[in-house]
Amino acid sequence: MTFNPLEQRGIPLDRQVRSWRELDVAPIDPDHCDPYTRCRIITMNGIEVEAILFSHQLARHTADPEIKRQLARVRYVEAQQQKVVNWLLPGVSSVLETTIAYEQVAVDLTAWVARMEPDPYLKQAYQFGVLEDFDHLYRYANLYEMIEHRKAESIVDGLTEVMPGRPTRFHHRDPVDNVRDPYAKDATNPLSKLHALTIMSAEQQTMNFYMNTGPTYMEPIARRLYQEIGLIEEEHVTHYESLVDPGETWWEQLVNHEYNECYLYYSFMEQESDPKVRAIWELHLNMELEHLHAACDLMRRHDGRDPAEVLAPELPNVLTFEPNKAYVRELLATQIDLTTLGAGYVREAHERFEAMQARLHGDEAPPSDQVMAEHQDMFDREYRLETEGEHPDPALREK
Repeated sequence: MTFNPLEQRGIPLDRQVRSWRELDVAPIDPDHCDPYTRCRIITMNGIEVEAILFSHQLARHTADPEIKRQLARVRYVEAQQQKVVNWLLPGVSSVLETTIAYEQVAVDLTAWVARMEPDPYLKQAYQFGVLEDFDHLYRYANLYEMIEHRKAESIVDGLTEVMPGRPTRFHHRDPVDNVRDPYAKDATNPLSKLHALTIMSAEQQTMNFYMNTGPTYMEPIARRLYQEIGLIEEEHVTHYESLVDPGETWWEQLVNHEYNECYLYYSFMEQESDPKVRAIWELHLNMELEHLHAACDLMRRHDGRDPAEVLAPELPNVLTFEPNKAYVRELLATQIDLTTLGAGYVREAHERFEAMQARLHGDEAPPSDQVMAEHQDMFDREYRLETEGEHPDPALREK
């Protein structure tokens, strides 16, 4: 069934503010929930945070008080949505358990987007990034067993494998080599715009999460690992945000944000297995439909254009959380040795890359290597979850 948000009306904006009782949602049960329900929650939290931050930036760049007031009305509702979504996460989960779920999102969301992306250059950007988040999942899983003496399979539930990706020590690049070429806004497929905005938002939330939770650990190895991977997440945000055409007007960006929220809430509503969570996705979709219409009105008034010129005429196929094991294994076998040079990709360790590595690492092992050495000393093995056989790269098979 096709669904065109531009033809649908939702809950009127003046009826969207919720009471404390309505905001007080029951969290999911981490021991019995579908792991992909948790992934959808983490994704939508990142999407709502980006919507709020973008609205603030737009408000800071306009002198029109009526625009500021309209943005504030919608933004307050977005803030309530973010609180409801993020408060679905259970307080009994540790920071590391939530971290492992964040990395499961990064792997399976980015891999699915890479599979579906029609533009070869954008597809390559997602393929490159997913192998790095895949390795972060592996490092955090080993830290989890060291600190909490539990296994990550209790979180990922066998849906996502845990084994080495592109080694984290090699993710540290000269900042200029993290900037990609943008898509051309008037020529690119509208789906590509949604993909870029989704992955940028998810990675941005991961960056924010690590920069705030990393120092809450007492264990030195945990503090160091969060610091290292937190820096890499900044690189990833640079990598993905540079894919967005900077020539998009504020109003184009606004309608893209609201349309993307409709797309994702609709997608997650269609596949959600938890009825209480599904009801939240449906409610938020009906709110976002009105946010989209409000944004479209602002675009017509201040940009002088019809939003239908830049938006898809109907929602694409639903964005789906599902296992991507075969796809990730194919990338591990063919792209694990890539790095970036300018806006492209190479297999050779070039001068800028080597200089950054030397400046950052010096003669020391980075925290991502230290955690593996400490885990080996403690358990005389690595933690892995290889459900589909041995690692596709012979050099990274467990010895």
